[in-house]
Amino acid sequence: MKTKLQNVLGIILLLTFSLSSMADDIKVGALAPDFKLVGSDGKTYTLSEFKGKQNVIIAWFPKAFTSGCTIECKSLADNGHLLKEFNVKYFMASTDEVDANMKFAKESSADFPLLSDPKGDVADAYGVSFMGYAKRHTFYIDKAGKIVMIDKNVRPSSSAEDMAKYMKMLNFEKSA
Repeated sequence: MKTKLQNVLGIILLLTFSLSSMADDIKVGALAPDFKLVGSDGKTYTLSEFKGKQNVIIAWFPKAFTSGCTIECKSLADNGHLLKEFNVKYFMASTDEVDANMKFAKESSADFPLLSDPKGDVADAYGVSFMGYAKRHTFYIDKAGKIVMIDKNVRPSSSAEDMAKYMKMLNFEKSA
């Protein structure tokens, strides 16, 4: 019995270290992984379409219609004017199906796209995938496609205000 418990604990430790090292693979200064994802507005977006034109923010969230995610989405919807002061395209993204994110965007009055990654391939590339969901991390990507900041301590209720503060700190250019 003791040996089985030790084996199980060993496997849990190995998985924990494997998962944490996967999340640490993507670093500030690296080129952000390109993506091709459908938004809640029905359009397909790629990171490469913004290269040389706009900075990009991707706010990964775990699950549509959950408490924290609803609070974060409403923060961005209610305070989007703070973000629109900058030359930035911002998204929320999850592993939810497109239909779920369309309904969630509508219910939350989101005037920005929520990207869907139901297979989790892009979440894996960004190191945010965890047990089929995305971790709540926000990536700040400059016009060259380089990751300039990763916020792993997102506060859903002040998400928009924090994004605006970080964009100012990162010297993201203002909108024309």
